[in-house]
Amino acid sequence: MPNLHALANPARFLKIARPLTPVLFWTGVLLIAIGCWAGLTQTPPDYLQGETVRILYIHVPAAWLGMGGWSGIALSSIALLVWRHPLAAVAARAIALPGAVFAALCLVTGSIWGRPTWGTWWQWDGRLTSMLLLFFVYCAYMALARADADRGGDGRIPALFGLAGTVLLPVIRYSVIWWNTLHQGPSIGLTRSTIDGAILWPLPIMVAGFSFLFGAIVLMRMRGLLAVAKAEARMRRMARI
Repeated sequence: MPNLHALANPARFLKIARPLTPVLFWTGVLLIAIGCWAGLTQTPPDYLQGETVRILYIHVPAAWLGMGGWSGIALSSIALLVWRHPLAAVAARAIALPGAVFAALCLVTGSIWGRPTWGTWWQWDGRLTSMLLLFFVYCAYMALARADADRGGDGRIPALFGLAGTVLLPVIRYSVIWWNTLHQGPSIGLTRSTIDGAILWPLPIMVAGFSFLFGAIVLMRMRGLLAVAKAEARMRRMARI
């Protein structure tokens, strides 16, 4: 916690974020390029799904970051509500847009993958429906956070909403276990995987690459939000003169 509070000073945070942003960005781009090359040229097609299995190299990281983004919002909300961390609301707002984009990417790639696999673009099963709900919750959070900021709120209402939205995460995670759906069950676990290693090995590279890119985008957005807040505070001071 002392390290967390040390970053409460925006100047100290920016001193770390400025050099870290390009490192995360270009590392992510490099890993994604390597993962795409490996996934498209160095792995065999699946014996059942054929070439369409390669969509997993985008779909799985998108699903991971769509859910991980909301986990970041929840942690930031806790930091705001419990410790009143000054940058917590900024972090949550910065995470929301890229999290929503990855949730949407998960839905789009899942639909493209489902067409040749299931014979339909969309199926109202537990996994797809709960992921769609998460995307809508992201949109609602962004609208609420913007409205709260415009009226000069302290961020507690969006933070409470951020915590309430976490109920969707276990629903998404266990939906394929709780309900009988078209979506396949858990394929990758901590100790084993049902996906052949010849196909699986580029996936961690893609997950790492997209995760680094996600982190860079969040830092860029946090820096932008802090710059806007600084400019608005300066304009308010000038207006009082």
